[in-house]
This record gives sequence, structure tokens and C-alpha cells, in this order.
Amino acid sequence: MANRRTFIANTLTGIAGITLLPAINTFAAGHDRIERLAPKKLKLRFAICSDLHYGQEGTDFDQNAANIVKWMNEEHAANHLDRVIINGDLVHNRPDLLPVLKERFFDKIAVPYHTIPGNHDFADTAIWKKAFGYEDKYVIEQGDIAFVFANTADTKGVYVCPDNAFLKASFDKLTDKKMIFVILHIAPVQWLKEEATVFLDCPDTVKLLHSYPNIKAVFHGHDHSLDGVRYTDKLPHFFDSHTGGNWGTDYKGYRIVEVSDDNQVYTYQVNASRNPNLNANKF
Repeated sequence: MANRRTFIANTLTGIAGITLLPAINTFAAGHDRIERLAPKKLKLRFAICSDLHYGQEGTDFDQNAANIVKWMNEEHAANHLDRVIINGDLVHNRPDLLPVLKERFFDKIAVPYHTIPGNHDFADTAIWKKAFGYEDKYVIEQGDIAFVFANTADTKGVYVCPDNAFLKASFDKLTDKKMIFVILHIAPVQWLKEEATVFLDCPDTVKLLHSYPNIKAVFHGHDHSLDGVRYTDKLPHFFDSHTGGNWGTDYKGYRIVEVSDDNQVYTYQVNASRNPNLNANKF
């Protein structure tokens, strides 16, 4: 996968309007470096992770699930988290394991957590509501910040564009918010021809995302080899590596997002299995 990531980075450098930023502070140890860079007073701090693939044969999925709980609780104890987002592919083709995963692991996370299906969850509104008590598309508000979640796959794992009617209705109701973060497991744009089977081609979704100036960023999982940022026009789309499964980046990790009182956003990728912080960006 390292060769594929190098190819993508080199290719995107020459494409106008699309950027895959290089990692910075890659060798910073622990959280001390981040605390010196980030504002001391924050209105929001959250973690986002994805792609656990609980139940996948040949992987230590119980340990991977336990690691998410451990990492999130340690992160919260060290520097407070307001919430945790788990962005798709919670299980591996086994929707029957969703309630097991919730009860055995996720309910032990010490802060509020929110989930959304990925293509391997084989889930729709009914399945998600039965497992988690809420639908597969919804809105969370925290003060003058909002999160909008939407499903990007069906119960057979087929990629589908998110419900644009739901997205538009949600964005219209949130125009008074300072910023919106959008959570979509599969990205709605194919940056490269070679990625036609990796991401979705949803021009109407992208147009919607660009139509609301308070949409600050979009967060995706799905491609375990990506842990940085790409752009559609000036809108950043962030990735967060993976927390399980049998492919992707050499490490397993998650992303931290911090919003200051003056609405500056700072985000960085955490290599949870080897400690360095990766792909830090201020936007």
C-alpha cells in the first residue's frame, strides 16, 4: 500500500485544485507537541476513527475493538474529548455483530460516541436503529457547531450516494451554525481514474457540500491506506487510516479535531500503535 500512496501523492501534485498534503510533525512524540500548537481553550475536541471490520477472519478483531476503547479513554483522560465518531465498517459483512460490538466494547467508551454505516456493515435505517437506537442519517448539534451523518452503502454492501434530500434539508436548517462537519464513510468524488472502484461519483453531493459556506470539512473512512487530506475546490476531505482489517497503513490510528473559541480548526492524525502524530493541518 505504501507504493500506492506514493503514486497518489505524486499524481495529485500535478492536478489543479486537488491537494494531498504531506504529513508534518510526523516524528513528534506524544501529545506535548500538539498541546503547544493547539489553543489552550477549546470549544470542541473530538476523535474520529473508522474501519474496525469486527468479525473479519484472520484478524484479531476483539483486540482491535478493545484498542479503540483503550485509545479513546486514554485520549479523553489526557486531554478531554467531547465525543467520538466511528465512521463506518464497524463490522465485516456481519450486521448481526453490531449489537455485540456495541455492548461488549463501544458502550465502554467514556464519552458520547456516534456511528454511521460503511459498506461492510450491510445496514440500512432499520438495522442501524435496532443496533444503536438511531437512524443511518442524522444530525448532532453542539452549540454553534453541527455534525451531519449519512449512509453511503446499502444492505448488500453496494456503494450508494448519500441521501441528498436529507443533506440539503439538514444544511438548510443549520445555516445559523458557525461550522458543519459532514461524516460520510465513502467519499463522493473520484480524484483519480484509478480509483473508480474505490470511491463514489456523486456530483450533486459535491455541489451541495460546496453550496454552504459553513461546511468546514468532510470526514471519510473506507480507504485504509489514506490518512491525510484531499480537496474538492477549497473544501478539505480528511481520512483517518483504519483501526482493524487486514490491509492499509502499516499502523492503526485515528484523527483528532480541535476547534478553538475563535473558530480555528486544528486536526492531526494519531498513530495509535506507534505514537507519532501524522498529517497535521490547520484550516
